[in-house]
Amino acid sequence: MINSIALVGGTHGNEMSGIQLVQNWEDNGVPSQFNSLDITLYKANPAAIAANVRFLEEDLNRQFTNQALSISRHTKTPNSLGSISQEQELAAAINAQLGPKGASTTDLVIDIHNTTSNMGATLIILDTSDVYIKMARYVKQHMPEANILVEDEKPYHEHGYLCTTGKLGVMIEVGAQPQGVLREDVFLSTQKMAEVLLSFCIALNNNECDNLPPCEAFRLGENVSFPLNEEGNRTAMIHHSIQDNDFVPLMPGNPMFRGFDGKDIVWHGDEPTYPHFINEAAYHKLDVAFATSERIEI
Repeated sequence: MINSIALVGGTHGNEMSGIQLVQNWEDNGVPSQFNSLDITLYKANPAAIAANVRFLEEDLNRQFTNQALSISRHTKTPNSLGSISQEQELAAAINAQLGPKGASTTDLVIDIHNTTSNMGATLIILDTSDVYIKMARYVKQHMPEANILVEDEKPYHEHGYLCTTGKLGVMIEVGAQPQGVLREDVFLSTQKMAEVLLSFCIALNNNECDNLPPCEAFRLGENVSFPLNEEGNRTAMIHHSIQDNDFVPLMPGNPMFRGFDGKDIVWHGDEPTYPHFINEAAYHKLDVAFATSERIEI
């Protein structure tokens, strides 16, 4: 049974769709068809939202590891302030309210994000246990245009994501949308996926999700970095043939970068990969060009 649900926007303060959806539902009420569920609306990082930035000091959506949460408010850590960051402190407060992680009082946390990559509406699940499989199949059946991304490279509770404060946790990731901007099409896709997930909870509680057909999904592989020279400067950019083609197969020998010398750099994998988060702006400082994945059926 999934009864208590936290719907979260603003984990990143410049990803506007979740922020706006939470605001709309705070102003007008959650749609009445979901009255049987106990839904809490939550804006995760109000200061970052007010500043229209991803975060103030550290990425809030990486602060929910058990190690990070174990740091007390008074622990001295080697950052520029000589104390824990605002996001670390905020994570502890969120964990106390929605969690605590590992013994949560919240059945499901739905954390809403935007990406500058052309990923469409993507549901990110962190586990392939029974309820997540049913959820993925339900979403794919009721929103065929959606992508399912499986990030199960580590156990659920080892992830540092905010959604892991719940007994169950998922992320909605919708793009392409520039940071700090609200696009109608992206917002409506975000709202649709949120409503489909809430409908799934009702269907699951009514034992209506046992015979859903298997669906396509993509399992996370690894991050691919931009080529750098000895000085740490980039020597290439995303090739136009894969730009905006998230989840489209990149075949062995096909170009993935265009060097500033005009030469192409090709994918050397033995199998096709399905790149996503292609040219994501938030990963610019990390020199991450895209993430790979393999196509699976769940």
